[in-house]
Formats: sequence, structure tokens, C-alpha cells
Amino acid sequence: MTARALPALPRQADFSRDLVGTILSVKRWTELIPSWVVLAMILLTTVAVCATVIIRARSELQASSAQHQHMAAEIGAIREVNAALKQEVSRLQNDPVTIESAARSRLDMVRPNEIVVALETRNSISRVGSLVR
Repeated sequence: MTARALPALPRQADFSRDLVGTILSVKRWTELIPSWVVLAMILLTTVAVCATVIIRARSELQASSAQHQHMAAEIGAIREVNAALKQEVSRLQNDPVTIESAARSRLDMVRPNEIVVALETRNSISRVGSLVR
């Protein structure tokens, strides 16, 4: 294996000479380009950035508007369900027929003079029927 020699580092003067050469070449280019072209490029860039910002803001506004409409519809549906539940609670507290119906269906309650008969269905789920004596 042979050892490679490291390249010699340029001196400080070489760096500054390259930098001065670069600055001079930039000055030459700026002298060749009219100032109105530079101004037009700056204005064009500004318009492009503004247009991008406006387009992005509009798309965010549309997304927010759609989300607002979806949430408003969801709130309306929930309010309807809530009103129906309030009405059912009111009936369960005040209407004796509704109270009896709920007790029979939900709690499998029967009157004292009724006979309970267990019925089996095809799905092996037992139903309870009651007969009045």
C-alpha cells in the first residue's frame, strides 16, 4: 500500500484573490444587466410568492368551511336525538302506559295475575310471553 501525499493547502492570499475575482465578475454581470430587469425579476418573484400564499389561504378556507358545515350538520342531528330522548324521558316519567310498556319490554316484568311461558325460537333465543289468567 502506498501512501498518498496530501494536497497542499492554498495560502490565504489565494483565497482573497479568488474572492476578489468573483466579486469583479459579479460586478461585470451587474453592469451588463439593466436595472429594470432586476426590478422586474424582484416584482415577479414577489407576485409569485403572494399568489402562492393567497392560493394556500383559499384552500385552507375551503377546508375549514367544509369542516364547519359537517360539524353543523352533526350538531343538528345530535340536537334532534337529544329532543327525542327528552320526550321519551318525559313520557317515561308521566305516562303510565309508557311506564308499563317499558317495564314489560326492558325489565321482563309481568302483572301478578299473568302466567309466564318461555318460548324458544329457531335461533335458540328464549322469549318470554305472558298470558292473563
